[in-house]
Amino acid sequence: MTLRTEGARRARRGTDRRPRFALAVTVAFFALLYLPIGVVVLFSFNSQKSLTVFKDFSSRWYEAFFRDQLLLDSLGMSLQVSLVATAGSLVLGVALALGLVRSRDRLGSLAGLIMLIPLITPEIVTGVAAMLLFKGMGVPLSTGTVMLAEITFSISYVTVILRSRIAALNPEVEEAAMDLGATRWQALRLVTLPALLPSILASAVLIFALVFDDFVLAYFTTGVDPQPLSVRIYSAIRFGVQPTINAVGTLMLFGSIALIALALFIPRLFGRRGGIDLLSGK
Repeated sequence: MTLRTEGARRARRGTDRRPRFALAVTVAFFALLYLPIGVVVLFSFNSQKSLTVFKDFSSRWYEAFFRDQLLLDSLGMSLQVSLVATAGSLVLGVALALGLVRSRDRLGSLAGLIMLIPLITPEIVTGVAAMLLFKGMGVPLSTGTVMLAEITFSISYVTVILRSRIAALNPEVEEAAMDLGATRWQALRLVTLPALLPSILASAVLIFALVFDDFVLAYFTTGVDPQPLSVRIYSAIRFGVQPTINAVGTLMLFGSIALIALALFIPRLFGRRGGIDLLSGK
């Protein structure tokens, strides 16, 4: 009995030990992932123009960013495109998700399969296809073409998030509302959509962040001026990285963190425990 107990203790100690190699790989991975971001944030507060020598903390480059009219115009365009793409993709995505879940024929299954294609298609292919489509139709590239391309690309994300949530809803609740005198539209507006609100908000946060940071699709569908912020940054760094770009990147980073925090906070407003289920549409 004593030998068995001692053997069990040794086995337990062996399983409790953390593998040093795996721990080292994990540390190296996060270091390679976050150290460049940390350097960008640090040098955005550099008082000098140097990108290799840090001297003192200063908000000089943030002030330069807010005085640069080209960057401000690009920021305004990115916000405008993100808001329009979010609103458009939500309206179309909700309608598409409802139709796919409630469709019982083969056409609905085929449409559901086609809807997944944009998710697995390389974005550069989508960008080139959108550019060729607009040019073939004689539509000049502008802010409107960026909005149309981003809406088309984002619909699939909204649909994927909402389909699982709609499928989990009890259809008898909507049927009970219609039995009590509500029309189909009233049942949808007063029963179904409120139940989908958490997933709709999660989709809005996701789409806004994706569109605001998107570069490939915006690059192929934008006009000359104003350009989205991501395209403007790419155009600027081709002639050398300026410290102002570090400030812009830092602001975009903290903006993305704020959106993630908002997405994680949304479930608490609806009495849910965590934000992972919300982002997955559950």
